[in-house]
Amino acid sequence: MNGPLSVVTIVAALVLAAWYLLRAALNRAPSRFDLLAAAVFSALVAVLVVIAVVGLFGDSRPSDTATFGGYLITTIAFVPVGAYLARLEPTRWGSLILGIACLVLPVLVLRLQQIASVTGA
Repeated sequence: MNGPLSVVTIVAALVLAAWYLLRAALNRAPSRFDLLAAAVFSALVAVLVVIAVVGLFGDSRPSDTATFGGYLITTIAFVPVGAYLARLEPTRWGSLILGIACLVLPVLVLRLQQIASVTGA
């Protein structure tokens, strides 16, 4: 797992989570800007996942490749699904959905790092 890219992803997720949760607290529905920010963040997560998948074909693989693959699939799908659900819910709860999705992403990235670091991937 790429250390600096993981840190950027985690920081971006936490900043976006704070923004979305603030909007939910202010009773604001997700705006187009919020959904666009989620799409840009999803692209950043996709870059991280692609780099991790490329690393799977290298010399140092995680010992539990199936678990690592499951976390990769969950990581890449989490924010787009959250954005889709937020778009279906055009109230403050849509902002809350986006906020929770962005709060879960750092946990997924940290878990990917833990699995990869067991074998030095």
